[in-house]
Amino acid sequence: MTDLEKVHKLAKILDMKRARNIIALDLGGATIIADYFVICSAGSPAQMHALYEAATEEMAKEGAAPVRTEGMKNPDWALIDFGGVMLHIFSTQMRDFYGLDNLWADAQKIELELIDEN
Repeated sequence: MTDLEKVHKLAKILDMKRARNIIALDLGGATIIADYFVICSAGSPAQMHALYEAATEEMAKEGAAPVRTEGMKNPDWALIDFGGVMLHIFSTQMRDFYGLDNLWADAQKIELELIDEN
């Protein structure tokens, strides 16, 4: 599975679990951290946990198990590293606070096929 395929698969998984404001950014070699970021918001700690579990389990089924995870003890933020793709799950307040969307504003947004666009 290519990194771009991982991005689209993650977006579908998150969308099915009703994550909010899902975006994907092509970092275009701007950082060594990852080639792509997928960012979404969770409406509650329970939803954050559900998004985290769904992403890790479904991607593992595709042969793309996480390399590393962080933050699940924190109800406001979680990071799942899938190699070239990093998934950031934020509470709405923490997403606004950290502003990754703005920090990487120059990155190209990837067109995603989502059921729920909010």
